[in-house]
This record gives sequence, C-alpha cells and structure tokens, in this order.
Amino acid sequence: MAADVGRLIALGASNLTRAFPTVVATAREEWGHDIEILAALGHGRSYGAHSRVAFRRLPGILESGLWSELESRPSRPTRAVVTDVGNDVAYGFSAEQTLEWVEEAVRRLGRHASDIVLTGLPLASLRKLSNARFLAFRTLLVPSCRLSLSQIVDAAEHVNLGLVKLSATTGARLVHLDAAWYGLDPIHVRRSWRRGVWRQILGGEAGGGNGASNGLEGLRVRWLRPERRWLFGVEQFTRQSGVALPSGGRIWLY
Repeated sequence: MAADVGRLIALGASNLTRAFPTVVATAREEWGHDIEILAALGHGRSYGAHSRVAFRRLPGILESGLWSELESRPSRPTRAVVTDVGNDVAYGFSAEQTLEWVEEAVRRLGRHASDIVLTGLPLASLRKLSNARFLAFRTLLVPSCRLSLSQIVDAAEHVNLGLVKLSATTGARLVHLDAAWYGLDPIHVRRSWRRGVWRQILGGEAGGGNGASNGLEGLRVRWLRPERRWLFGVEQFTRQSGVALPSGGRIWLY
C-alpha cells in the first residue's frame, strides 16, 4: 500500500459495515496512527435513496453529511473505496439508476482522493445459487424484494459492466470479487477471509484468511453512531468531530 496515505474514505453497505473494525485496523497498520477514516456505511445502505433495515433508517450516501465534511477539511493524500454497489438493485432500482448514483459518488470523490478503488459485484457467487437458496436469502436479507434470481443476475451483470467502464474512464482501480471469498451466504465475504480481502481492496497484497478479533476497540468501532439516522421513526443527529481511537486513527461516520 502507498505509505503516504493520510485519509481513507470508505463508502458501502453491509460488507463494509461487517468488516469495518478490520478496515480500520488494516488502514492504521499500513498507513500509520495518524490515519483519518471517513465512512458512509450501514446494513442495507443505498447510494441514492433512504434505506430501512428493521427499525433503523439511513439517508442515501449521496445525501449524507460526508460531502460537506470533506469540503471543509484540509487536503491530505487520500484513498477512496466504493463498495457494495449492487445493493440498490435488490431494492428495485434499475441498473442504470444504480450506476448513475455510483458515478456521481466517484465524481465527487475525485475532488478529494488521489486514487479511487471500486469493487465489482459477486457475480460468480450469484451464478452458483440455486433458486431455493436464492429465495431463502432474499426473504432473509431483503424481504421487500420481488425480483427473480435471473433478474437479479442480469441486473448485477449490467452494473458490473458499468463499473468496468467507469474504471476505464476515471482511472479507478477495479477489484473483482472471487467466488472463493463466499460461503453459504452469496453476497457477504466470509469472516475468515475479511482481513485478506480488505488488504487487497485497500491496495495491498491478497492474503489468506485471518479472522482475528479487533478486541474492545472493534466493539467500540461497531457501536459508533453515524451523523444522522432514524430509530423507530425518531431522528437522531450526532455531530462528527472525529473519534480518536486509543490505538491511533480518527473516525468520522455518516
């Protein structure tokens, strides 16, 4: 990884959320204790629309306060990661709309990041699904979705092709997702592979499985409150001033 990265911007949904303590620890390990991490994430997070999981609602990533924070902060060598792009397809948004939102996110990031990383969609994992497994996971993860397996795969292929083109036109690095990273769950990277996968996404070498816990700090990172959310319909606003971690690094969450 580049030794002079001082800030990481991470956008994503459930994969980023599940791995966030690992992402924080890996970024600090590679880039030092002064690393700033600004993230817009959350289970079920949409790039362009409000998203709801159980009793919690979040604004779209493009609507979040991340962008005004970036405009106000001094320039630093920055790497940005755009992941979990196919999430919006399951919510019923078209591949075209999904790509428009992602392209806008990349355009905005280009004003602040010297390099941008995109992750593709887990096409190989999706193609291996039986219809019965697909229906089970659709009911569990996105109960509002009524798309068939073939419709999901077709849309995912369209989005993935769009990401390839976006990578070519913007110079962003595209990371293709390996089917070996997934188990019974076709869209979430296996816990045992998270560290190696995120090293590769962040720009290092691919590594084998490492499911080591991040300890008390990991729990603290998981419980950080984003700037804006709704719980049971009640809006909560948490001013983001950069939470300093005992082991180094600061986090802003949107």
